[in-house]
This record gives sequence, structure tokens and C-alpha cells, in this order.
Amino acid sequence: MGQDQTKQQIEKGLHLYQSNQTEKALQVWMRVLEKSADPAGRFRVLGCLITAHAEMGRYKDMLKFAVVQIDTARELEDPDYLTEGYLNLARSNEKLCEFQKTISYCKTCLNMQGTTVSLQLNGQVSLSMGNAFLGLSIFQKALECFEKALRYAHNNDDKMLECRVCCSLGNFYAQIKDYEKALFFPCKAAELVNDYGAGWSLKYRAMSQYHMAVAYRKLGRLADAMDCCEESMKIALQHGDRPLQALCLLCFADIHLSRRDVQTAFPRYDSAMSIMTEIGNRLGQIQVLLGMVKCWMIQKELDKALEIIEKAQELAEGLGNKLGLLKLHCLCERIYRTKGQQRELRDHVVKFHECVEEMELYCGMCGESIGEKNNQLQALPCSHFFHLK
Repeated sequence: MGQDQTKQQIEKGLHLYQSNQTEKALQVWMRVLEKSADPAGRFRVLGCLITAHAEMGRYKDMLKFAVVQIDTARELEDPDYLTEGYLNLARSNEKLCEFQKTISYCKTCLNMQGTTVSLQLNGQVSLSMGNAFLGLSIFQKALECFEKALRYAHNNDDKMLECRVCCSLGNFYAQIKDYEKALFFPCKAAELVNDYGAGWSLKYRAMSQYHMAVAYRKLGRLADAMDCCEESMKIALQHGDRPLQALCLLCFADIHLSRRDVQTAFPRYDSAMSIMTEIGNRLGQIQVLLGMVKCWMIQKELDKALEIIEKAQELAEGLGNKLGLLKLHCLCERIYRTKGQQRELRDHVVKFHECVEEMELYCGMCGESIGEKNNQLQALPCSHFFHLK
């Protein structure tokens, strides 16, 4: 298969993919991969396969194609192709929650400077790196990366990237409990979709609606949260977007938990868990388990809650997710206080404070810890943040 034919087949696959015929598109692209003798064409078709597998939540396959793409980039001996290849490796590892590997591949990308394409990809590299630092609960570095990604988006007038960064910033502020900013950023993303997104994939709309739902729930605006989450879920189902379906199910469960409707929450958590496990989203699994623990605590089934905490702790330690560990110590503290087990209670109080210290989650002005309750925060240019009050 020559260069022109390769190009035609790639376009045919893209057309099928955009009209929601994913499996047919994959078949076309796989044929190109087997038959094309054009390395640049093979590189491009691998990019299509990586994106498609990412959106379906087939992250292990995504990683497999990213590894083949790096080999193809080496064959082409072009720094632009290599940078893009390493970015796809970073993104595959980010999806599989291998955050240290993500950071390392992102650094490789940033060291390969000098070409126009690399400079355009820097914003995406910074975003992926920020997501990885956030997964490790290294908040200051995560914020630095997101702000850098936002600067690249503005300088290159890249509205799609700006939309994705705003969603990540929404997630960032939701984690450190500045819920006003957690809502502001996904609303900004939704505005970008309305103003510029006529030709974009619907996933951008779905993503912004999901992050708005999370913020509304945290603010106690449960009806708004439900509306946004339903809209996001509708798009996720239309597009066979498994990762987003799992996040929406988790959000639905959390909304029911906020209403203390444990009977409705449990099956949603179970469904979310089965997709998270299937796609390998271990960070999502920790979130699901945290919700389940709270359900058992409402039902006063403290031993069942402790069993689930043990599973969640293993996952959080394996990922290096310090915020997850902090929340689990906090729940243990409440359980052991109820059970009157003083020694275990003291143990978890100490571990809780160790987590706060490690994450540097305290205000440089008042010395109180950040992220205990909803508070407006202000970030300094050095990415340290403090309480606005």
C-alpha cells in the first residue's frame, strides 16, 4: 500500500469513526497498519488507533500502540514524530495511573525542544504532567503544570486545549475543596464548547458537564448536579465512552449518597467499580471504595466499612495517591472513635497529620490546613496557595 492509498484509507477510517462506526474504523486502520509501506502513514494511523482506544477505555491496547508508534518514530528519525510518540506514551501511562512513568515521559518530551510541532505539543505535555502530579497529590507542581498548559493554550489560541485544562483545574480545586473555583473552571470549559465547539467531538461537552456535576454536588446543589451528570452520561453512552460512563455512574452514586439514599447509591457504585476495574482506572476505584465506605458507615456496618478501607488503602499506596490515604485515615479515625478503640484511633490521627505534612496542605498565612472544608483559595505566582480570607 503506497503513500496516497494509505492517506485515503486513514481518512476513510476517520470518517467512519466520526460517524460512530468505531469497530469498522478500527478494522480499516488495522489493515493500513498491516499493509502500508509508508512509515509516516503508519505513524499517523497508530495515532488514530491510540486516540480511539483511549476513548473506549482500552488503555492497555492504547499503550501497546504507543510503544509501536515510538519504534516507528525512531525509524523516521524526526524529533517531531518522537515528541508526539513520547506524549502518547505519557498519556497511556497517565490513563493506567502509572504517574511516575507519565512524568518521566513528559520530561523526555520537554527535553526534545527545537521544532514547531514540539512547541505546539508542549501544552498537552504540561497538561498530562499536571494530571499525573495531581494523581500523586503533589498539588503545587500540578498547579504549576496546569498554569503552564493554560499559557500555551492562550499563546497558540488553542481552545480545545484550554477546555481540557479548565476541566483538570476543576478537578484540582474540587480535591482541595475550593468549590467555587471547582465550578468556575468547568463552566468556563462549557462556555468554550458553546462558543467554539461546533466542529469538536461531543466528548468536550460531556467532559465539562461531568466536572460541573461534581462541583454542584460538592456545593449541595444536587438537582443541578443530576442534570449535568445526566447530560454527560447521555453523550458517553452514545459514543461508547466507557471511562466517562464509569465517572458518571460514580457521580450518580455520590449524589444519592449526599441524599443519604444508600439503597440507590450501592448499585451505582457497583456498576462504576466494574467498569473502572475493566479499564484499569485505579484512581477511580479508590473514589468508588471511599463512597462505599461511607454507605456502610451510614448503615452502622463498621466492620464492613473497615474491610473496604483495607482494599482502598492497598490501591492508594500502590499509586502513591496521598489524598486518598488521608481520606481513608480520616474515615478510620471516625470509625475507631465510634468503636471506642483508643489505640487505633491515635494511630490514624498521627497518620492523618503525616499526610497533611507530606502534601504541604496548610495555609502559609494562617497555618490552618487546606482541604478540610470548603474554602476560597488564592494561588501565588509560585503556585503556593493560601486561604483568601
